[in-house]
Amino acid sequence: MAKVVLKNITKRFGKKTILDDISFEVKDKEFVVLVGSSGCGKSTLLRTIAGLEKPNCGEIYIGSKCVNKILPKDRDIAMVFQSYALYPHMSVYENMAFGLNVRKVAKCEIKRRVNNAAEILGLEDYLGVKPRELSGGQRQRVALGRAIVREPSVFLMDEPLSNLDAKLRVAMRSEIKRLHKKLDTTFIYVTHDQTEALTMGDRIVVLNNGVVQQADSADNIYNHPKNTFVATFMGAYPMNLYEATIEDGLLNFGNIFVNLSTTPVDYPKNVKNVIVGVRAEDIVDRTNVNYPFNLIKFSIKPDFEESLGSQKVVYFKIGKTDTIAKASTDYRSGDLIDFSIDPMKLKFFDVYTKEALN
Repeated sequence: MAKVVLKNITKRFGKKTILDDISFEVKDKEFVVLVGSSGCGKSTLLRTIAGLEKPNCGEIYIGSKCVNKILPKDRDIAMVFQSYALYPHMSVYENMAFGLNVRKVAKCEIKRRVNNAAEILGLEDYLGVKPRELSGGQRQRVALGRAIVREPSVFLMDEPLSNLDAKLRVAMRSEIKRLHKKLDTTFIYVTHDQTEALTMGDRIVVLNNGVVQQADSADNIYNHPKNTFVATFMGAYPMNLYEATIEDGLLNFGNIFVNLSTTPVDYPKNVKNVIVGVRAEDIVDRTNVNYPFNLIKFSIKPDFEESLGSQKVVYFKIGKTDTIAKASTDYRSGDLIDFSIDPMKLKFFDVYTKEALN
């Protein structure tokens, strides 16, 4: 078991900086997710931890040991890639045992480790079959099993579920979380899927253009984003952001006025121009709930909507800004909808730095 510490990691390809002075710590037995859009540097960072890429600057520690000059095979890590990369002519057992055979581990020890991994992953009945006879989810389990048998201190996973269909991805997310609890070791997991990150990680590291934007718990990442990038990137829908003004405690965004001085909202007192943000699920219709008097209330006719079965996602403008909100299925297309926003749900950001102000 081991913690992983990154100190001032910088990685360049030619003149392009891919990782820019990255520092954070993954605690022993923690499940940390690296998330960001394509090209943000998350896979390069994982490969750098594994030793497949060398940083131009900075230090990497696994446990108490600096591993910058240690070969990948000697770093006590196991990596699971996006591609299953299974040998088609080998059985499941042979695929899982291959790395151990290369290292000349004793046959009885290989058998113990493979059988143990197969039991953990529910593959006991498939050890004799070839990969072509397996489903996508089963193949991914074999790839996980191949990593488990190494009994490493750290598991590195590079978008291992991206080749699966949506329903299977959801199932495999739960399986990997259960696997983490069973193995009780350190996991570092890369994904571009925000939902995957929020549901799986003990802690999430949000990357953009090779820079860490926020490293925090899923709850804080979602409810207390450090800046507008995190606010709009994380979540099934981006946070709605509006250019706004605050004068004498009166907030104006898109000609919706809120007297903040009469609410318990922690708002910036000495700033006139701000960006105000609110999540889609915090703009709610008023069909079935008795709301307190201090909620922000307005009525609007959506431009269009999407049905999710139990509710609708509706799109409209507040001022000139496109807005996403949730509404019940009681409303028919074209109806005027009465919305409310709890002012306590409002987030404030600096107009220039885009950093959070509350």
